[in-house]
Amino acid sequence: MQRPLLEQPERLEQRLKEIPPEPGCYLMRDADDRLLYVGKSKTLRSRVRSYFRSSHDLSPRIRLMVRQICEIEFIVTDSEAEALALESNLIKNQQPHFNVLLKDDKKYPYLCITWSEAYPRIFITRRRRFRSPLDRFYGPYVDVGLLRRTLFLVKRVFPLRQRPRPLYPNRTCLNYSIGRCPGVCQEKVSSEDYHQILRKVAMVFQGRSDELRKLLNQQMERYAERLDFESAARIRDQLQGIDQLTADQKMSLPNASVSRDVLAVAQDEHFAAIQLFQMRAGKLVGRLGFAADATNLEAGIILQRVIEEHYSQVDAVEIPPEILVQHELPQQSLITEWLSEQRERKVQVLHPQRRQKADLIDLVMRNAEFELGRARQSQEQQALANEDLAQLLELATPPRRIEGYDISHIQGSDAVASQVVFIDGLPAKQHYRRYKIQSSSIQAGHSDDFMAMAEIMRRRFRKWARVKAEGADLDEVRRQSNSSLNMNGLHDWPDVVMIDGGKGQLSAVMEALRELDLHEDLVVCSLAKQREEIFLPEAKQPLESEPDQLGVTLLRRLRDEAHRFAVTFHRQQRGQRMKRSRLSDIPGLGPKRVRDLLAHFQSIDAIQLASVEQIHQAPGVGLSLAKQIRTYFHPQELDEDNVGMAGEDTE
Repeated sequence: MQRPLLEQPERLEQRLKEIPPEPGCYLMRDADDRLLYVGKSKTLRSRVRSYFRSSHDLSPRIRLMVRQICEIEFIVTDSEAEALALESNLIKNQQPHFNVLLKDDKKYPYLCITWSEAYPRIFITRRRRFRSPLDRFYGPYVDVGLLRRTLFLVKRVFPLRQRPRPLYPNRTCLNYSIGRCPGVCQEKVSSEDYHQILRKVAMVFQGRSDELRKLLNQQMERYAERLDFESAARIRDQLQGIDQLTADQKMSLPNASVSRDVLAVAQDEHFAAIQLFQMRAGKLVGRLGFAADATNLEAGIILQRVIEEHYSQVDAVEIPPEILVQHELPQQSLITEWLSEQRERKVQVLHPQRRQKADLIDLVMRNAEFELGRARQSQEQQALANEDLAQLLELATPPRRIEGYDISHIQGSDAVASQVVFIDGLPAKQHYRRYKIQSSSIQAGHSDDFMAMAEIMRRRFRKWARVKAEGADLDEVRRQSNSSLNMNGLHDWPDVVMIDGGKGQLSAVMEALRELDLHEDLVVCSLAKQREEIFLPEAKQPLESEPDQLGVTLLRRLRDEAHRFAVTFHRQQRGQRMKRSRLSDIPGLGPKRVRDLLAHFQSIDAIQLASVEQIHQAPGVGLSLAKQIRTYFHPQELDEDNVGMAGEDTE
């Protein structure tokens, strides 16, 4: 394992000499080759060398990073603006621990348009996950209600696909008949024409309503000149709909014809709330919200990171000619140059001190302070709940990671289990796990929740049992897994394990943990549904608690989430089994052909309604097999054919 560069002065000096004095990005790595930090500079050699000159000029966060650097990589670019774009992409994709990372705050939703598809979908989501670089996310929006109303009106104003999947396999639905959908399911509209409709819709969410209104006015006049009054009336209705959309934009400024974005931040020692107001022609057309870890960070650095992240994801037309910021940016001239290159026109980044622009900054800052207060109140509530739970379970410190388990089945069929994780009182969905119950004794008609829960405990903690069996100190292993180098400080060992059920389920779990020799290492409890009672191992009576106290409420939230996650997985497994079982009864249909048929028709109902010719068009289905499938769902057709043949013989 490599030693830190600070402990090897000769190697450090040699490495610094190898770095060229050119613009580019540098990447700091630790002994395990994990990426610690990504930075950019106009002169790479000078910037990297500055980290190792004097630790007094560095923040505590960066000093900790420098002590762990074992390797330095660099990427040379043609300009500092290119280095900025590269740095933004590297931070977004690699998530280095010591960079300013914007939090994926689920309370702020995005609007997604899947431009990569032939017929793009438009929908609201709280998960910013790129399936294709062509897809676009607009947001994150602070006013969720306004976003939903806007999308609802957009789908009434413009003809858009209203359903994620076709309702019928061979005909359009009512939405096509009333003009709300252009017939995407039956390809009544070409992909190019549908993209053209979506481009108009995107202008609404890009804050370009005035530009869209002018475009539609021109189209309406052209239709009227051609005496195509029906098309002109349709455009007129769309213009009226856009007027209704912009009616919610009540805030306006006098004598403000310039489009601008205004950014401000409110922060405490740990958390930062950032607000971005989009002003277009004097009207507030969008309000976006961001959150970031603010530990030992200046406001200017946070604002610059938000600008880099946000404007690297938008189209050039969405970048305004003027951006107002609450604080000076560390590299304001570079940011200005980069934004101007992105927009292909001049962009000004200003830090106003007085008059109307300063008043705008104050307005945005007050909104950021409000969001910070909400976040702080939520954190305090979660901290109180963790402390209350620690008192209930007699823990030395408040629990950080809590795991909840539940079983779901119908009389033993499709039995599954869920594992959900709360970190600091909040769901950490990246750590959720689902289990299929493998015990052969649990099957349709015979259920055993005790055995199922014991099986899950064995599977979940068997790796920790192996660690302990090898003679390792579990406390030391847990400390290492929760080291400062671990992203977000998350670890795999739970501080509390909660079982959904009563004393029976708890006893079965403890028996499984005794087999693993972990019964004395884990804190385990169960929460019974009927009276919301908490049971501990070896205790005959439940703990004295109130149903509405914070610690119990936290466990109840965990239990309800585990139940929801288990039931969702059970329904998914049951639905897949039912689909497979119905089609698998048809001779000649193996698992692959069943999957291909379902992928082609989307549902069994669609297969049941399809004709022999339509089934024959599915991949891998011959004419004879298509007739068998049709006959399976419509046996009366075979009977009618037989009757007809019998009648012919008698003649």
